[in-house]
Formats: sequence, structure tokens, C-alpha cells
Amino acid sequence: MLSIHAAREPTAVKHRPRIGLAIAGGGPVGAMYELGVLRALEEACDGLDLTRLDGYVGVSSGAFFAAGLANRMDTAVLCRIFLKGECEDVAFSPEIFLRPAFREYLQRAAAAPRQGLRLLHDLLSPGNGSRWSEALNRLGGLVPTGVFDNAPVERFLADLFSRHGRRNDFRTLDRKLFVIGVDLDSSEAVCFGGPGWDDVPISRAVQASSALPGLYPPVELRGRSFVDGALRRTMHASVLLDRDVDLLLGINPLVPFNPTRDNSAARFGDRRIAQGGLPGVLSQTLRTMLQSRMQVGLARYPQQYPHISQMVFEPNAIDRDLFFTNIFSFSARRRISQLGYRNTLDDLRTRRESLAPVFARHGIQLRDEILQDRHRVLLDALPARVRRTETTARLARNLDDLEHLLQHVV
Repeated sequence: MLSIHAAREPTAVKHRPRIGLAIAGGGPVGAMYELGVLRALEEACDGLDLTRLDGYVGVSSGAFFAAGLANRMDTAVLCRIFLKGECEDVAFSPEIFLRPAFREYLQRAAAAPRQGLRLLHDLLSPGNGSRWSEALNRLGGLVPTGVFDNAPVERFLADLFSRHGRRNDFRTLDRKLFVIGVDLDSSEAVCFGGPGWDDVPISRAVQASSALPGLYPPVELRGRSFVDGALRRTMHASVLLDRDVDLLLGINPLVPFNPTRDNSAARFGDRRIAQGGLPGVLSQTLRTMLQSRMQVGLARYPQQYPHISQMVFEPNAIDRDLFFTNIFSFSARRRISQLGYRNTLDDLRTRRESLAPVFARHGIQLRDEILQDRHRVLLDALPARVRRTETTARLARNLDDLEHLLQHVV
């Protein structure tokens, strides 16, 4: 599902069009959908180099890919790392997202005796009419803040961004990257990579932005506790809109599931989400809240930024694979990425008439041979793998910089 808002008052292009990319969160499954969308855009859009955009903002799982693209890792490299496990300089294992937070468990367990004494005191104190509520609060302090440990994720990213000329420092990137986290105590959204927060390592910023409460413990930075950036806004596109880009591309992988839009494909049980129990209810509630907030923003942005064109790519409401797949099911990641890939190519093809003039204004042309291939498979279309050492990778990066510079000089 593609939303298009062409600029009502486009500015005269006196410079190279400035393009920004905003990627929302969506857990591991949502991230795999986003990877399929990104790959489709890179293949189908001539003149769109996702590794050389003018700004990136990533929220939660979307911060992984925003940071990768800003580090000049194209979608073919990202697909090999996260879908095929083929990367000579880093080994990705989905299990790093599922390691129990033993340290958090031990810290809570160590506090049990002290909390137990306070609980006993509260219960035995005379005249304390609220002792039972106080007891519940005491017991709540023994519950871990996260089930899984996100420290291995940070270590993986720190290693990834320290190889082949990549950087783990916002200040040394060629392009502006912003990663959003939320201060748990103040509910303030913090823009890592922005003024005052650009000295935080990118790997730590991504760890903080993707710390979904309940699943991962908050990330401590400068004495503050940070959690998932989606708590305040879904996509935080305004970070780039305020930087005066000409075209904003957005990706949101979480939309409410609505099987009634496709009556012929409805299966028994699909129509009543409550039949799936609490997980289905919570998933649908979260999706509805996130999309509702984003729709409010999308309705406001054309009036607030009339000179900026905006395109937001989302799944279809009838994509049951995205809803019924366990959010930590990495075995399904190729299927989910292929779904995002095909949905995006279908959107580009069916909306070509309205898309083409907007893209053309920003120096982008749609590739017919890609759009017309209705049986195209994401992984089958990946280019041949190029093996590089650390030295040859850095050399290739420098040569690419030189070629890019010469193209713009000429």
C-alpha cells in the first residue's frame, strides 16, 4: 500500500534534489519486510542511490537499516547479511536477539531480600490503609524490565560498523543519520546523531532505539534510561522534513490486519482476532495505534511542508503473513522479505502514472524491465557476490567516492 503526497508548492530545483529516508520500527518480522521494500526501490528506481541520500532517520528495528545505508552498505549487502548469512566480514545469527537477560534477572533477584523486608514492614505496619497496593508495587520491583538481552545486538553492530571503512560515529559519516530513542523517565524523544547527542556510538543508539519495553531492558546512557523510539512517534519523519528535503521516502511495516477486505481469501478464524488470544489482541492494538498516529502526521505534513513530496510504503491490510508470523520467527524472514519486495514492485507498477512525474522531478526514473517481471524473486535477483578483504573493501569504497565526485563535477 503506497501513500503519495505530491508537493503542492514545489520549489524550483536549483540544486541536486535532496532526498530523505525514514524507516519505522516493526520488530524482526517488520524489519525483514522493510528490507524487501528497500531492495525493490533500489532495483526499480534508476537514479535513486539509497546509500547516498541526504538524510536518514531510523526508529527501532528501522534504525538497523538506516544505519547500514548511511554506512554505504547497499541492499544487496544487507540481504546477504540478514537473509542469507553470507558476509565475509561479519557473521549474523538471529539468536543474538533471543539471549535471556541473565544480568537483569540476577540484579532483580539480588534485590529480593531487601524488597521482601520492606514488603513485610508494609503489611505489618498499623494504620496503613494502602498496604496491599504498596505490596503490589514492591512485588513489581522484582519483575525484570526485559526478557531478552540487547547487549549482544550492540556488540554485533559495533563490530559491523568498524569494518570495511564503515563508521560507528555519527560525526564521521558522509551522510546525516538520526536514530530516535525515548527517555523512559521523562518521555522525551531524543535524536541521536543530532546536536548534543552525536557523540553516542551508532551501535549504542540503535540498541537504545530498539529496546522495546518488556522484551528488552532500557539502555543506560548518560545516566538516563532509553527505550524504543516508537513510543513517541511511528516514523519521526519530521526530523528530515525540518531539514528541508525535496522528497521524503518512508517505510512503515506495521498496519492493522483486516481480512474483510479480501472475502475470497478469508480463512476460518481470520475474522475474529480475539480467537487468537492475548498475543493477537495486543498485536492488532499496537498496529492500530502506530498507524493511527502516522496517518495523523501524514494528513498534517502536506499543509506544514507543502513544498516537499512524500511517499510512504506500507503492507496491505490483507497480508496475513505479517500478522500471523511470530515476530521472532527468523525462519520466515525470506518469505516476509519477498512479500515486501513484491508488494513494493506491484505498488510502483500500478501507481506508475502518478509516481512517474514526482520521481522525474527528483531525477528518478522507473525501470520497466524490473516492474514488468511479475515473477521476480528477491534473492534470485541479487548480483554476484564479490569477495573483498579489508584492504580491497576500503579501496573499492575510495574508488566509488572518486567516481561519484567526478560524475557531479562533470
